[in-house]
Amino acid sequence: MTNQKSLFQIPEGVHYLNCAYMSPLLRSVEEAGIHAMQLKRNPIQITPNDFFTGADKLRENFGKLVNCPTQQVAIIPSASYGLSTAIRNLPIDNGIKALVVADEFPSGYYSIEKWCRENGKHLVTVKPPSVTVSRGKDWNQGILDAIDPDTAVVVMSSIHWADGTMYDLKAIGQKCRENGALFIVDGTQSVGALPIDVQECRIDALVCAGYKWLMGPYSIGLAYYSEVFNNGEPLEESWMTRSNAQDFANLTKYVDSYSPGAGRYNVGEFSNFILVPMLNAAIVQILAWGVQNIQDYGETLARPMIRFFRENGFWVEEDDFRAKHLFGVMLPQGINREKLLLSLKEEQIYVSVRGEGIRISLHLFNTEEDVEALINAFRNILAENQ
Repeated sequence: MTNQKSLFQIPEGVHYLNCAYMSPLLRSVEEAGIHAMQLKRNPIQITPNDFFTGADKLRENFGKLVNCPTQQVAIIPSASYGLSTAIRNLPIDNGIKALVVADEFPSGYYSIEKWCRENGKHLVTVKPPSVTVSRGKDWNQGILDAIDPDTAVVVMSSIHWADGTMYDLKAIGQKCRENGALFIVDGTQSVGALPIDVQECRIDALVCAGYKWLMGPYSIGLAYYSEVFNNGEPLEESWMTRSNAQDFANLTKYVDSYSPGAGRYNVGEFSNFILVPMLNAAIVQILAWGVQNIQDYGETLARPMIRFFRENGFWVEEDDFRAKHLFGVMLPQGINREKLLLSLKEEQIYVSVRGEGIRISLHLFNTEEDVEALINAFRNILAENQ
């Protein structure tokens, strides 16, 4: 697959290797947003039916992306909202401990820590091994070993958000199922760039913010909730999530029943007439590209970079346990990180600092020139330290 930079509006000379921070907008997504705003000029263009049709299409397309029924998808405003929804509805009688991985993204950690504290559960953190050889493999094994009949739930990101360590979601999901534990996954840093099948991985809840690898706008996201959650309690009581919501003439004929499946978990005003069409346009493009093609492109593009890092004393996770669209780089001794970051900024090279490392993230808008620019910047820093 060739680069798709022409579909974006990234200025020439800018080397944006930071999609994990926030994706740039596709031209098609920007156009969808502009058209949506123009509709609000004259509200008669927005019909009662429009409160639901656009959202349904978005949910359907997300279902195609992760292999789940449209009915089990909810529109959420943020990953924290989606995670809190799932964790709030965990059964409290099927285990005495919850598992997280070390340095998990804060939204997931805070939600499950609160649940444990309020329900008398023990929160267990599975740490990575201190060695760098076979680190990813051993960390995965540590997670699997920690799941036992006492485990109520495993809450984790689909890959490590800071360094791109790959988790064996299929094996973890299977171990959870065997032990009666629920499996809640934050897919924000991979869904849209790394294939994930919620059925194959036996995921009970998959939550995704929309502004990173789903290529959409900020403040909207999507979540899959399995049938386990179909009778749960939503975070809010919106009229739009009730079974009679589409009957505008009879909304005050109050009902107890909700929309089917995960419909009860949709955020209020989920028909958001600007953000919904933008996120849908982004997912339509992702489906057209093919998620595996995005992953393969990142792997090919990064090869010279990975080779350079390993030949010059930087640490990068082993290939079999490293996402190809996002990975962390640990600096060798003697490299001043602040000086390196200043040098990158001067060359208009954009990456993130996460933990002790530099996080690099690639997408189809990146080119060989971006990779060459990054390598040259690192090479110059190394030369200055000799």
